[in-house]
Amino acid sequence: MSEPDPIPVRVRPAIAALPAYKQGRQAAPDAFKLSSNENPYDPLPGVVDALRAVTAVNRYPDASAARLRERLAADYGVSPDAVHIGAGSVSLIAQLISATAGPGDEVIYAWRSFEAYPSLVEVSGAASVRIPLTEDARHDLAAMADAITDRTRTILVCSPNNPTGPVITQPEFDDFVTRVPRDVLIVLDEAYAEFVTSPDAVDGLRVLQAGHPNVVVLRTFSKAYGLAGLRVGYGIGHPRVLDAARSTAIPLSVTAHAEEAALASLDARAELLERVAEITARRDTLAAGLRDQGWRVPDAQGNFVWLATGPDTLAVADAFHDGGIVVRPFAGEGVRISVGEHESVDRVLRIAGSVVEDLPEGHPARG
Repeated sequence: MSEPDPIPVRVRPAIAALPAYKQGRQAAPDAFKLSSNENPYDPLPGVVDALRAVTAVNRYPDASAARLRERLAADYGVSPDAVHIGAGSVSLIAQLISATAGPGDEVIYAWRSFEAYPSLVEVSGAASVRIPLTEDARHDLAAMADAITDRTRTILVCSPNNPTGPVITQPEFDDFVTRVPRDVLIVLDEAYAEFVTSPDAVDGLRVLQAGHPNVVVLRTFSKAYGLAGLRVGYGIGHPRVLDAARSTAIPLSVTAHAEEAALASLDARAELLERVAEITARRDTLAAGLRDQGWRVPDAQGNFVWLATGPDTLAVADAFHDGGIVVRPFAGEGVRISVGEHESVDRVLRIAGSVVEDLPEGHPARG
């Protein structure tokens, strides 16, 4: 393979070495794309009409998305300045890291977790401190607390954890918060909160109600609400912390279409809950079927399941691809399979059943 052309301008070495974000494979017309944790349903009722009503594309959107902020503030019982809207929750993570951490600072997160965390930390100039997951693919909050130093500025906590699936429990998080200095930011990334069925799972809004000004809770309209293509998410936290994030944001990055679609989606909550119930039931069926085949599947609380295929990951992903299922491989670690259309479940199980038979006894992906 030939070397890439040199960069014609002076770029920070860390950025030059940073790989660009790459999406998973695109799906053929007859395949199921289960690689991006997308919602398989069409937009909720009222969303398409709301999008058609936005015609002034020659005008800038409201920079603060004030109507959406006010609606979410009313729903969650907080003031509008305690809500911050961004172009997806990942943009809010970038803003919060940039606001708190720079060269010489540290950001702690579990690994493996959301794949954007390392690059967002690198771009800020801070150093990543990665804490390995437990044997059952969960956050090791005790080890994360032990890793805090005078250089720690931000801690990223993902529940349910993407891509492995388990949640952090409320007692675990409550204990963790007491061990974190009050001037260190904790970002509780709850992008998949709507899919959680575990009664013991942490609830970020309950955490905020308990009075923890150093916690910001992130949620998104991309997953359960099915607005991934419009890029809109939100954070709830102390207004002064969110002001710092707002100062680092790219202005006008949340479009008028995204705001309108989010507002319309909030009006369709009954339909949302029905769809989420169908997806979680489908998820549990898929996870149970995989376990029956001999796969070791961590507790799945998002809209995906995780197979720890280790060194065989790329070969396993190819086997799924050949069978018409596009999964998300993390080379050397595992594959994440999103919960998609109803018809996809049987196909996933059929391919997975043939794949697991070829894995040796004692393989980390086998139960």
